[in-house]
Amino acid sequence: MLRRIDLRGADASIDYRSAVPRAELDVDAATHVVQPICDAVRDRGVAAITELSARFDGVEQTDIVVPESALSEALAALDPDVRSALEESIRRLRVTCEAELERDVVTEVAPGARVTHRMIPVDRVGLYVPGGLAPLVSSVIMNVVPAQVAGVSSIALTSSPQREHGGLPHPTILAACALLGVDEVYAVGGAQAIAMFAHGAGPCRRVDLVTGPGNIYVVTAKRLLKGLVGIDSEAGPTEIAILADDSADAAYVAADLISQAEHDPMAASVLVTPSERLATEVEAELDKQVAATRHVERIRTALTGPQSGIVLVDDVRQGLDVVNAYAAEHLEIHTAEAREIASRVRNAGAVFVGAFTPVSLGDYCAGSNHVLPTAGCACHSSGLSVRSFLRAVHVVDYSQAALAEVADHVRTLADAEDLPGHGAAVRVRFEG
Repeated sequence: MLRRIDLRGADASIDYRSAVPRAELDVDAATHVVQPICDAVRDRGVAAITELSARFDGVEQTDIVVPESALSEALAALDPDVRSALEESIRRLRVTCEAELERDVVTEVAPGARVTHRMIPVDRVGLYVPGGLAPLVSSVIMNVVPAQVAGVSSIALTSSPQREHGGLPHPTILAACALLGVDEVYAVGGAQAIAMFAHGAGPCRRVDLVTGPGNIYVVTAKRLLKGLVGIDSEAGPTEIAILADDSADAAYVAADLISQAEHDPMAASVLVTPSERLATEVEAELDKQVAATRHVERIRTALTGPQSGIVLVDDVRQGLDVVNAYAAEHLEIHTAEAREIASRVRNAGAVFVGAFTPVSLGDYCAGSNHVLPTAGCACHSSGLSVRSFLRAVHVVDYSQAALAEVADHVRTLADAEDLPGHGAAVRVRFEG
């Protein structure tokens, strides 16, 4: 089911980034579809959004706002077990977010010369929750909790309208919003949702930052509108890489590859191993386990696509080089001394250590965030966290004596840059 790529004995000059399986994700190709959508929302607001909802979601809307009564009704009707699971997920993520919250740092660089590194929350954010193939209620938690802990004062959330739910987002998503106290919710999905947040449309005021994962059209809209609005990352279809050796349990490895493949036909599932025996056993497990899943066609499409595969390496050391080059959204370590191997990982959105830390734990209840960089972006970007919703501002406070001490240096550097006005702004404070 999974194609094999043999990197054993590879020349040292090989570029592993181009050798590993990778999704054929062409944002540029989607631009011609998404740009007119963004322009239409900018120019015609809600009228354009409702037309797009009819075209893409098959929903006829008269209002994009989700009424508060729908939120409260969804929470009241929520299965008690689902509510309990959501509450525990919220609790665990809130604990880690509160631990990550940065405090202001005051540095006295000289007597009377103080610089404060102040962390200030973004004023208003727009949170995107996918609701297409699967109603990702967990993404409500992953977006909202760090924003709340950061102190964001205005939070708006949107998810695709569902024809089977009267044009509203999935009721479990609405229940999670109510559980978290988010009452500004919109029934808008896709690229038009990102444009609504960036430009402001009808009742939705424009936001300062948009966060949350989405499909290729959502990713493209984020790229096109970046600058007009801040974004967390271009988080596209999910991906999992597993670095495993002979000590790994093939059934566990196969189940975890399947768990991410069921997200999306474009999801990537990659096994990196020095063990041909394990590779063969995992393939056999995949044949058995996929046949027993609910979303067989979706999973088979993902596993047989160019973005998925088994990469054979000489040893775990080469495997580390490969997974660091791949920079997976999710990376599992199923090796002997898994913690030590995990400590040597440099590029991954999140690392899951050992046989009893599957990615699905991180999707829901680990206390980590599952909104993570994809498509190799983990080599330079981080997952969603409290920090995503904060800005660092330097507050500079100098006394007259402290300025006098450094005045000559300021004037010298201003002259060196041929900016005499800069030096004069200091000199005037000590004349006459």
